[in-house]
Amino acid sequence: MQGITPTLATHHLSQYCEDDICSNLLAPLEVGNIVLSHRAVAAPLTRCRALNYAPQEAHQEYYGQRATKGGLLITEAVAISQEGIGFPHSPGIWTEEQVQQWRHVVRAVHDKGGYIFCQLWHVGRASHTYYQPHGDAEGLLNGPVSSTARKVPESRQIRLPDGVMAEYSQPRALDMHEIPKVVEQFQHGARNAMRAGFDGVEIHGAHGYLIDQFLKDGINNREDEYGGSVENRCRFALEVMSAVVSEIGGPKTAMRISPIIDHLGAYDSDPIPLGLHLISHLNNMDLAYLHITEPRMTNQGLKPITTNAGDEERSLQLFQKAYKGRVMLSGGYTRETGMEAIRSGAADMISYGRLFIANPDLPLRFAIRAELNEGDRSTYYTHDQVKGYLDYAMLTPSQVAQRWADMKADMGKKKMVEWNYLITSQQSSRHVWLESPAESNTGTPQSKSMFLQKPTLSSKKTP
Repeated sequence: MQGITPTLATHHLSQYCEDDICSNLLAPLEVGNIVLSHRAVAAPLTRCRALNYAPQEAHQEYYGQRATKGGLLITEAVAISQEGIGFPHSPGIWTEEQVQQWRHVVRAVHDKGGYIFCQLWHVGRASHTYYQPHGDAEGLLNGPVSSTARKVPESRQIRLPDGVMAEYSQPRALDMHEIPKVVEQFQHGARNAMRAGFDGVEIHGAHGYLIDQFLKDGINNREDEYGGSVENRCRFALEVMSAVVSEIGGPKTAMRISPIIDHLGAYDSDPIPLGLHLISHLNNMDLAYLHITEPRMTNQGLKPITTNAGDEERSLQLFQKAYKGRVMLSGGYTRETGMEAIRSGAADMISYGRLFIANPDLPLRFAIRAELNEGDRSTYYTHDQVKGYLDYAMLTPSQVAQRWADMKADMGKKKMVEWNYLITSQQSSRHVWLESPAESNTGTPQSKSMFLQKPTLSSKKTP
């Protein structure tokens, strides 16, 4: 076994191939046009560090810290227009300057061998007049806008740049002639994401933001072709998806949905038919994946996950079974529950949010079962470019070596499967790369029998 140095460490994981490796978070997976080396995805997380709506140098280090060879990151939500802004210091991708700044972020991830998707969003009514452009001299739409004039419930508040909490502003319903303009903004955002070098885009259709505001009848009370029936309420979402797919292709496009949760008042009276109708059309788009938020994420906080197939009202099982492509789940997963979701076939990937904030080297910690850092919630939405953003500790080579020695001592004669973890020097943020020994330096698996047979794009289920 090669010795551990500041730049290279070789480990054997104490897991049976037929149980943990072949069906867990550390198995490779083909997703769209890319091949992942593991399935622990960095979830899209608003962090409020983008001054002037553009990513900063700190963003390059933040995403670079969390990049792993063959791993997937999803950016924080990135606005397609100024009207789509609803958080202080959140980034956009509608200007040339923003595109240029994102190129540096993408390069930081690609330099570590990772992949990165850009999550595109428009917050719709979940905004404040402070964030909205004044006038329409440049063709900008007045806002906030939504499917409806219904306001976000007064029990919810929006954070302004000075930290003051305020009521959400009164929205207005988009006119029929304005809707194609917003669709085009999503398409333009996808085009800009490709220009910035992203590997794909994820359309944010969840959590009570604009697309969700059209989907849910608890918000959408329109009486035209974008309201009323399930078919009509899905129309805007499908127009956005069709436009983006036509621009960059299905394998580079993904969507996030939350049919059951009621975040920001996004309630639907009958979410099962709604979700199934939407998914039936998404099945025809050859998407990279479908990202679904667990119903336990609600305005009231996390609820116990429902695994009872008979409890359809709060279960995602019908949606998971209906979708024919790759499924990513999110919502309070741990290492163990994520592994079980993949082992059972409920998901192909798991996205981790708060755990990735506090643990930039999360996949390595999962692999060697290292202790996890605790996140500092008070810094999640602050604007400091370092504190609570870049200063979470990563494992040092000596810590990795000690943990591996402890694992070997506990492991005895159990069957082991070899993985390589490339660790850069402390001068490079001690970043951890994951590489299968059967991979070439391009990251493409060279052996179909290393951990599992490489899946095909048409196959949804975990091999």
